[in-house]
Parts: sequence; C-alpha cells; structure tokens
Amino acid sequence: MEALEILYEDAHYIAINKPAGVMVHKTPLERDPDALFAVQMLRDQIGQKVNPLHRLDRPTSGVLLFAKSSDAAARLQPDFANQKITKNYLAVVRGYLPDTHGFIDSPLAKDLTLDLQPAKTEFWCIDRAEIPFASSPRYASSRYSLVRIYPHTGRMHQIRRHFAQFRHYVIGDTTHGDNKQNNFFRRHFRCDSLLLHAWHMSFYHPYDKSLVTLHATPPGYFCELLAQLGWKVPTDSPL
Repeated sequence: MEALEILYEDAHYIAINKPAGVMVHKTPLERDPDALFAVQMLRDQIGQKVNPLHRLDRPTSGVLLFAKSSDAAARLQPDFANQKITKNYLAVVRGYLPDTHGFIDSPLAKDLTLDLQPAKTEFWCIDRAEIPFASSPRYASSRYSLVRIYPHTGRMHQIRRHFAQFRHYVIGDTTHGDNKQNNFFRRHFRCDSLLLHAWHMSFYHPYDKSLVTLHATPPGYFCELLAQLGWKVPTDSPL
C-alpha cells in the first residue's frame, strides 16, 4: 500500500488522511491476516510510536489524529471527551433533506443493554441531485443529497444511525443503511464504498494554544462519484 498522506505534523501530534478500509488499530475480533492498521502503518512510516486520539470507523476515510507521546495524548484527550474538538464530515445520503440546515437530537443506545445516551448531530445540505434511474420500484427517479455533518457528540456510528432514523441512509453503509441503494450504486456507479468522509478537524494546541485546522481531501472514488452526480468537491473550509 502507498504511504499514508500526512496532513499535519509537529513535535507532539501528527494527522493523516486515513484510507477507507484501514482500521485504526488491531482488535481481538479481527481475524483477517491481511488487515491493515493505521497505528502500525504510521509507526513504520515515521519510525516512531504513536497513539490514536479518537476513533474512525474502518470504512470511513479522512482526518485521523495521533499523539507522539503519552503526555501529548493526556493533554488533548480531555478535549475529545468534552466535545471541544470540531469535526466536520461529508456524506452522500438518500433523498432530499427537508431543510438546508438542521439538527438531529435523538438519544442512541450504547450497546445491547439498550442504555440510551444523548446524541446530537448538526447538518448542512450542500447540494442535491435527481437522476433518471429507479433505485426502487416505487419511483421513476432517484434523489440524493450531499451533506456536511458536525456531530456534537461522539456515539458509535452516530452519523449513520441518526440519518438512518429518517431514511436518509448514508450510501454504502452496510450496517445501518439501505441495501437496495447500495446495490444501485454498485450497478450504476461501480461504487462499493461508504460515502462518508472525515473532512475537517480543528483544535487548540495544548502546548502553544494556537488553533490547528486540518483538511483531508476526499478519496478519488468519492470525488468521481460527486462528479457523476453533477456536484463539485467542496473546497471552502467550514471551520
């Protein structure tokens, strides 16, 4: 695999543009001998131990931040825990969103115990597209939205689960999404990937208090899909 794209690096932190399909770190449940892990890949690439500061699901691409020491991790982890880190995502979802800007404020179950935790997601509709192909027998055409998303909380699969509650499934989501839509994108666009990308992140540097802004360009397949839907890749920073 090609070298990881480094978005930012200083004496304390380093950020990469994580490719889709790469796990952040190894887990006991992963049995695939060919699985790739961002922690080990980055350690091998820069010759230094690193510690991930947050999660990014395996099929999600984009900004992933690491600390280079335990002290650097300890200084910034409270900001992640207290939702002081600003993170924005790009996603392609089913249907036209009813509003250009809105919130999804709906608790999500933490695990199989069904204990609910507060969860809040803010979104902005960047663009819309209607294509003359039927993804369902009920309609002669199909509609989609390009969305910027800011999760105010960090629950497991929060973005995918929140949009699924309103049937605005994230395209390519095989866990919470719509398999009819996923199959449609495979057939018509040869796209078999989750269309969710960690686009921007900003935080105040714990050592010098400066504002650090990170931007990860979406992967090639994501940009190609946007072009096929008549959309431009967003370039304006939301931060």
